Amino acid sequence: MKHLLLSPLRLVVGWGISPRILGILAIAMLVLLRLTIGFHFFTEGRDKVRQGDWDAAPFFANAKGPYEEHFHQMVWDRHGEFRLNPENHEWWLGEYADRAADYYQFTDKEKKATDDALKTLLKNLELILESNADEIREYKLGLAQVEKLRQDPARQGVESLADQVQTVRRENDAKIKPVLAEIDQLWSAYEGTVNSLAAPNQRQQSPPIQITRPRLERVDTSLLNRVVPYFDLAIGWCLLLGLFTPVAALAAAGFLGSVFLSQLPPATGPSSTMYQLVECMACLVLAATGAGRFAGLDYFLHLIVRKSLAKDPVEKK
Repeated sequence: MKHLLLSPLRLVVGWGISPRILGILAIAMLVLLRLTIGFHFFTEGRDKVRQGDWDAAPFFANAKGPYEEHFHQMVWDRHGEFRLNPENHEWWLGEYADRAADYYQFTDKEKKATDDALKTLLKNLELILESNADEIREYKLGLAQVEKLRQDPARQGVESLADQVQTVRRENDAKIKPVLAEIDQLWSAYEGTVNSLAAPNQRQQSPPIQITRPRLERVDTSLLNRVVPYFDLAIGWCLLLGLFTPVAALAAAGFLGSVFLSQLPPATGPSSTMYQLVECMACLVLAATGAGRFAGLDYFLHLIVRKSLAKDPVEKK
């Protein structure tokens, strides 16, 4: 029973009863490596949180290699089907208006103002769709062309031909990007209008209520945009403090490994994902050595395990 109860704790601080025998210099380098990677994750997460509107979509949209389609599908409303449909705006932004009314305790006058703002948005959306009807039609035809090229067996496994597909895809995406950008601006303006209807003291005391993007896939950037900044912060703090280091380091390695896989083969220069691969391998080193037990809080957790199992003959060295 004691083994069963202590197993989760042993997993998160390092399985062995005693840390592996390492030289002082090796231990110092492990601590420095842990602190460096922890600081990197912490600053990345802090900057994303401060930015407020950090978006992973451009990264996933530019994925290439054998897993590119998997990463492309994680881009929220990748082809604009949701935003190009006025009915979706009416019900989704209507729900947002209802949430804002409850959040700020709007009166009937303010509720009417949000309804008027939504009607104005829908009229502007109709104008955008009408003025860009040709571009939208060409984009949809281009999607069929890209899919046909992507499914062509002659292009599979040939890097130069695969690059041609990427080029056609980018040129086609360029046709719809300005349209979707205009629609995004409508959303931002509507969000600003709704929040401006709150009383001054409410705006000072409460953070503005934001329009959340509806989940169109099980996992897409509408979810990742909210999770990744705090994931980075959590990993950063765990590594800096040396807390649950194996788990944190493995999670970081998995995240960095996915970044590397999204850009295969890796390019050269500043945009290369080889940097992420190197840091991924370093995280695996931290996980394998239980580096949080050196100058970290895992030392005290590991001490609990050692004391609890010290008299167990099975665990004697």
